[in-house]
Amino acid sequence: MAQRPTDEPGDAPSTCVLLVDDDEILRRTLARAFKRRGYQALTAGNHAEAMEQIRQEAPDMAVIDLKMPGPGGLELLQDIKAHDATIQVVVLTGYGSIATAIEAVRLGATYYVPKPADADDILAAFERGAAPPLQAAETDYKAPSLARAEWEHINRVLADCGGNISEAARRLGVHRRSLQRKLQKYPPKD
Repeated sequence: MAQRPTDEPGDAPSTCVLLVDDDEILRRTLARAFKRRGYQALTAGNHAEAMEQIRQEAPDMAVIDLKMPGPGGLELLQDIKAHDATIQVVVLTGYGSIATAIEAVRLGATYYVPKPADADDILAAFERGAAPPLQAAETDYKAPSLARAEWEHINRVLADCGGNISEAARRLGVHRRSLQRKLQKYPPKD
């Protein structure tokens, strides 16, 4: 992450974060929290203010609300990335859904955080977004045999039915006696 000089000469450089939300109280609260953690915090209440701050200050990170009056967070995300692709962006929203989270990440967001979130949640999201992707396990997975999978499925359905064989048979679409015969057998080894 790029480091920015602070206003005071001799101070250690700090990271600049832009906080964009139409809720003024949330903006001020987050700005104070980020400043206490050593960040330079800028705020904006809408798309136009955010783009003006980005042109003037060139922040390292941005936290943007998804739902705002006028152009929303996804439009702002696209404009931020078009202006400077190095700015890391976390999308913050109270209207979380998998579809919007996927769209935000597809458009270049570092991470997607549901409200309510505090500065620590947001900073953790930036860290998670910077972490390398998880690697698949290198061990071979041995799939269970068809007979074993059937046995496990029957027992899951039976457990869901509270041990009621008649109800389990109905859910499985088999005759009750057929199910009883299957249950009397030992489970397959594989």
